[in-house]
Amino acid sequence: MIGYVTLGTNDLQKNAPFYDAIAKEMGVGRMMEFDSFIAWGEMGGGAGLGLTKPFDGNPATVGNGVMVAFEAKDAGQVHRIHEIALANGGSDEGAPGPRGEPDENGNTFYAGYFRDPEGNKLNAFCMVKS
Repeated sequence: MIGYVTLGTNDLQKNAPFYDAIAKEMGVGRMMEFDSFIAWGEMGGGAGLGLTKPFDGNPATVGNGVMVAFEAKDAGQVHRIHEIALANGGSDEGAPGPRGEPDENGNTFYAGYFRDPEGNKLNAFCMVKS
C-alpha cells in the first residue's frame, strides 16, 4: 500500500550521506534523484524513503509524532543500523533492545531509535523469538 515516505530537509547534499549509509546496510541504494529530492529503495520492492526540500519553499521542520521505521532482517542488523546512524551524524533516541511483551507466538518487538541530523525520528526494528 505505501510506495514511499518523504522527510523534509534544509540541506539535501549534507544529509544524503546519512541515508546512503543506512540504505547500504539494508542492501539498497538511491532509486531516484533530482536537484531537490533523493529516494532510496528498490523499484518494485518495499516502501522507499525520500529526502526532499519542501515544495512550498518554506523551511523543513520535524513532524511531532512522525517516525519512519526501517524493517531489519534481525536484531544484529537493528544494532548495525543504529550504530551507522550515530556514526553519520544522527542522535540516539533509544538503544536497540526488546520493547513490550512477547505476542501470542512468542515474538517480541525489537527496535533501536534515532534521529537524523535534522531531527527526523527513525527506528530500525524486527521481531525476535523470545
